[in-house]
Amino acid sequence: MELDNTTYNDLSVFQHEEEFSIFHRLCFARTSQGRDWLLKYFSNPFSDLRPILDTQQVLKSIISVIDQWPNEISNGTLMVIEKFYDSNVDAIPNANGVNALTYKLFNPADFALVRYSISHFSDILKGMHQLVQLLDTDDAPLMIRTFLRRAADLINKPTLIELRQHERGKQFTWTETIYFGRYIRNEFRQQAFELIAIYGRIDAWYSMAVAMEKMKLVFPEFIDQPQPYIDASKLFHILLPTPTPYDVKLSHDNNFLFLTGANMAGKSTFIKAVGSTVFLAHLGMGVPAASMRLTRFDGLLSNINVVDNIIKGESYFFNEVQRIKNTITKINDGRKWLVLIDELFKGTNVQDAMKCSSAVIKGLIKIKSSLFILSTHLYEIGEELKQYPNITFRFFETTVKDDQLEFSYQLREGISNDRLGYLILKREKVVDLLEKL
Repeated sequence: MELDNTTYNDLSVFQHEEEFSIFHRLCFARTSQGRDWLLKYFSNPFSDLRPILDTQQVLKSIISVIDQWPNEISNGTLMVIEKFYDSNVDAIPNANGVNALTYKLFNPADFALVRYSISHFSDILKGMHQLVQLLDTDDAPLMIRTFLRRAADLINKPTLIELRQHERGKQFTWTETIYFGRYIRNEFRQQAFELIAIYGRIDAWYSMAVAMEKMKLVFPEFIDQPQPYIDASKLFHILLPTPTPYDVKLSHDNNFLFLTGANMAGKSTFIKAVGSTVFLAHLGMGVPAASMRLTRFDGLLSNINVVDNIIKGESYFFNEVQRIKNTITKINDGRKWLVLIDELFKGTNVQDAMKCSSAVIKGLIKIKSSLFILSTHLYEIGEELKQYPNITFRFFETTVKDDQLEFSYQLREGISNDRLGYLILKREKVVDLLEKL
């Protein structure tokens, strides 16, 4: 599925501040290699249905044995292995008692590094062997079985089987240190890095599976049809500690959701919740909802956090126009897109914004191959849009009690005409401060 950098930023998939990042929220990888592979998965959501379904099967197989997951392989284990190959240890001689004693006496630092490193090699061999035993079953998904069987080929060598079977925590003898160290150093370098790469992939899938278990995510059901479709029950935003769930349904016949409501009522959160959930579905992992059925989408585009560009001399409104222009150009290709627009044309006056917004909406609704969610304060344009049968109108309700705002965050049918900006200004004592100037 195609996303540009703006959409990634709008949906907070990646953020420097970890608490606001979906990636960091869902990253439970045990190793840096697993984290790197997970980053690749998040950076390349699938465009085809087959790998989505295959990934779902992989995660299901991992979830079924997650309580038996081996603990031998840690981030430190992989770091030691990589450091071992980068280190400039003296050549390790053939294994016999004299050579072992000589190497230990004349190369004490190198000998200590070799002995320490082969204990970690033993750990990764133990861990990978356990994973093969756990996951390489007759009904295992081909996507993971291919890597497991390659890992089995790499580790099922007589010397490596000996090393794997060495009792954990028991110190290697001098001769064993030289014997295993020489083999690992001279015969297994390329294979070791291939094994680490295989484990990194599996660790990334493990991370996704753990995230699903911890956050109670469910696998969505994909519908293979040419018309776009989303039907989700109790969908919520994955970054919120106490989210309010929504029911969302968009289809070919009702492909445009016109969303209104006051400031802080929940419009932006709703839009981001839908976008991020569809994104996660296209990774092949579970989604934050009670249930979800959807089609595969070719792309996801957002227009949420538009900024001006002082260096180029481009105004906020100009960049809004450019973003809409690029969106129209991109989605007018007959493919399935999910388009998210939050507060269109904030960078101009109300009358101008109403005219521009109306023109854009009336144009976008002609594109039946895509689904649209658009939020706006300009509820006045809603009346003239009611003539179009494919537009659905929803709003977030806000009530005022004793000059205090109460937000239900519940999605209602209809159009909101709330105007609460001045009340918020007054509630935050800004009006009092101004009067005292």
